[in-house]
Amino acid sequence: MSRQEVLPGLRAAHYQRHWLHGENAVWAEKNCYGDMWIELIHALKLEPLASLGYTLAVDFEGDQWTFFKPPLNELRDLYGIDVQELTVWRPLVEHAVEHLGAGKLISTEADSFWLPDTAGTDYRQRHTKTTITLTHLDVAGETLGYFHNAGYCELAGEDFRNLFRLDAPADPRYLPLFAELVHIDRIVRHPPDDLTVLALRLLRKHLDWRPKTNPFVRFGERFAQDLPNLREAGLDRYHAWAFASVRQAGAAFELTAAHLRWLASFDMTALMPSAELFDAIGQGNKALILKAARAVNSGRPLDAAPLFAEMAQAWDRGMVLLQDGLEEHDRGASTAVS
Repeated sequence: MSRQEVLPGLRAAHYQRHWLHGENAVWAEKNCYGDMWIELIHALKLEPLASLGYTLAVDFEGDQWTFFKPPLNELRDLYGIDVQELTVWRPLVEHAVEHLGAGKLISTEADSFWLPDTAGTDYRQRHTKTTITLTHLDVAGETLGYFHNAGYCELAGEDFRNLFRLDAPADPRYLPLFAELVHIDRIVRHPPDDLTVLALRLLRKHLDWRPKTNPFVRFGERFAQDLPNLREAGLDRYHAWAFASVRQAGAAFELTAAHLRWLASFDMTALMPSAELFDAIGQGNKALILKAARAVNSGRPLDAAPLFAEMAQAWDRGMVLLQDGLEEHDRGASTAVS
């Protein structure tokens, strides 16, 4: 059959996105892959806040910040969701008919040019790679339901045909986009206390993998070097740079803070001071992206050193307080057991 519906009843017009993507979020959209997983986990009636400890270990990579993604093994540990690469050896729509029909989802790279939810930015304006997850498919009716960025979306008609290249002639030079199979038939719904134990264990691992040196010190130094070139290149270049750097840093630490607050709600209040500092980093990067845009557009001087110094101090202090908070929690748990 050409009509497949893995998550019955899911409709874009009625979908309630997670509060991490709500109007009060500092970064309403983080990155396409991370956002997609927040909403998919949420739609499966699981707790996405439990999965966010991985954002703690993001680093400044020189020309960008870590494009953070949930580790696939942690999705399996926390929720029983298994993700495997899909070998795209035939047209993607044929894979979608088969695997969605078997109750699996497909996460795939896609061209934002054909995604109407990107209206005002990429839709019918520029070709940009992004990631979506296919959930509902009707080949005969040419409609698709999919998770993308901060919500659940739908497309149809010409967008459907072009997204799946149905009207395009066979081209041996065309490189299939990367795709993954998402198995949801073994979902595990851990009781909240058990889920926090798992999340806390993963958080400790990510704390061990935090950068060896303060990434905001390095980021500030590179920004001072890059700002003249960004001014010369113009706003389009700036926006591409800002997405890869400022947005990823700010959004990551906003999610880290949300994760720590979620843990703190389970009698782990010692984690709250570090959450507040990481929230300040999220806010600091929001200020940076706006101030730098004005500086690039106007050509006026920008002394961002104080802002970077504040974020560097918050990172140092936040990591120390997180380590202290975890040790305090351990002492309390040990006392309770004894």
